[in-house]
Amino acid sequence: MATDPLSVANQRVVETLASRLRRRQVVGSRETALETVLVLRQVISKARFSNIDQLVEIIRSVGRKLVEAQPKEHTVGNTVRKVLHHIREEYHTASQGTAVVSTSKDTLSIAKFVLQGQPRKQNVPQKTTLNKSQVMLKENDEDDPDAFARTLKPVLMEAIQDVLDELETVYDNISKNAKDHIHSDEIILTIGKSSTVEAFLKAAAPYRKHTVIIADTAPSYSGHDMAQSLSSAGISTVLVPDSSIYALMSRINKVMLGAHAILANGGMFAITGSLLAATAARAHSTPVVVCAGQFKLTPQWNLYHEYGALDFADPSSVLGFEEGNLVDKVDVVNPFYDYVRPELIDAFITNDGDHPPSSVYRLIKEAYDDEDYEL
Repeated sequence: MATDPLSVANQRVVETLASRLRRRQVVGSRETALETVLVLRQVISKARFSNIDQLVEIIRSVGRKLVEAQPKEHTVGNTVRKVLHHIREEYHTASQGTAVVSTSKDTLSIAKFVLQGQPRKQNVPQKTTLNKSQVMLKENDEDDPDAFARTLKPVLMEAIQDVLDELETVYDNISKNAKDHIHSDEIILTIGKSSTVEAFLKAAAPYRKHTVIIADTAPSYSGHDMAQSLSSAGISTVLVPDSSIYALMSRINKVMLGAHAILANGGMFAITGSLLAATAARAHSTPVVVCAGQFKLTPQWNLYHEYGALDFADPSSVLGFEEGNLVDKVDVVNPFYDYVRPELIDAFITNDGDHPPSSVYRLIKEAYDDEDYEL
């Protein structure tokens, strides 16, 4: 164990991001994930460690501080788990000469059988660059305590850059097959403003003429911004109140939703109104498709209320203080997120292909290590 896991410079960087997260100066799944990766890259580049256990503990301590600062942003913990997975993978590659440690044991598994038609990028061994470092990798060297870190850091920087590139190109990778999911003259319903859904619909517009119905998502009314953005892109757009969702559902061909976090059981936390749309879609047998990057996969379950993730907006936007006669007589709950059960979702469209809710557990197993579920 390192005596000083974080240097003064690293502590300052981590505390700055933790403060911004607490004050909600950094909001949104992708934005918080990007900020977390940048901080982790800086911490690793300046950290001193002589074995892999010290490095893992440094990253975990950073992850715990950031998650405690803002537990409602699940992508912070997801990003830390992803980086830890890459660190262990690169360490095993450098010390054993192959990125896939248990290939022979998993040869006959169902997951391997499914993935044969779509090989994953991180399973490709890179023997040419890492066999050189394998010879030089020395842990707990008393003569040169920094030899281990000096040898491993360049490889870790490349792995973290891969995570950063994945986050920066997530919208493009999700929407590249948009024309295969959206057909001509379809009527699509969506809720609020989701950057992922917005990019997906815009990518299909040059190939498929479709109409998008957007619920205004009261009381935040983020659907107004979404309608304006899609309309300016030349997409036929209709803005409707939330109360019209069920009445219009018989005319809807597909419901497309964004996600704040995808949980281990295949359910998700999404903006308020998503549960209403998904329930109405199930009553009319309308497919529900969720567009989300894999960085939103969370190895957690819904342990809170059925109507949200312990994140609530200002109740005065629902019932203002000018209604003085009612304020003292009722309890007003304004949940920021809905919990959508997995049976209400038909498919997740991610930057690594399309998956049913029942396959989310497998994606989480591949993305994170079991020991990192609890940071």
